[in-house]
Amino acid sequence: MDTVIDIHNVSKIYNPDTLPVAAVNNVHLHLERGEFAALVGPSGSGKTTLLNIIGGLDDPTEGEVIINGTSITKLSPNRLIDFRLHNIGFVFQAYNLIPVLTARENVEFIMLLQHKPKSERDSRVRALLESVGLSDKMDVRPAQLSGGQQQRVAVARALASKPQFILADEPTANLDSKSASTLLDIMEKLNREEHMTFLFSTHDQRVIDRARRVITLVDGRVAKDTGLATNLDH
Repeated sequence: MDTVIDIHNVSKIYNPDTLPVAAVNNVHLHLERGEFAALVGPSGSGKTTLLNIIGGLDDPTEGEVIINGTSITKLSPNRLIDFRLHNIGFVFQAYNLIPVLTARENVEFIMLLQHKPKSERDSRVRALLESVGLSDKMDVRPAQLSGGQQQRVAVARALASKPQFILADEPTANLDSKSASTLLDIMEKLNREEHMTFLFSTHDQRVIDRARRVITLVDGRVAKDTGLATNLDH
């Protein structure tokens, strides 16, 4: 198997000099290419913190995160920004679309940062928006789209850079059942047909039911992992 995410002894300690709080506590984890996995657990269990550490949006206090063979914890800030741009796709609960840009321009934005030629940008944007069922909304701004449509634009944007994997933080939290189901159908299709790796942080049972691997965090530790032959006791 081809390991995409490899996490060694990762901890995140807040207020280390006063009242230490371990948001993530000595986590070891790896994901193979093509997985469709979910991080679950109660509020405060460390799901979003761990997802942000994997995505290079937060630094661990201890440990190492290796993405596709590159230790991102050893990269300089500028190299880390460039690495994220070319290797990691993000989908957030709040969509995070740029309101003054159309759907087409939001998806294209990442490729502009990558300095891709216009012909490549145009063809890829069209293909991505078609793949998420929004070919007729390319010139519409986010305010004129439903929540489900905005999140589908966000998925297309996340895929625009041709990332190694997608990190999705509570992507269905603001969606009704029909929109959530449509979004998950799209993600499952991308996973199945393009072998795209997905890691979700979620409370949503609709996502958990679709995940083929469920990693349960309790107090910052991996308490259970259906991807392992035996579950962990710590």
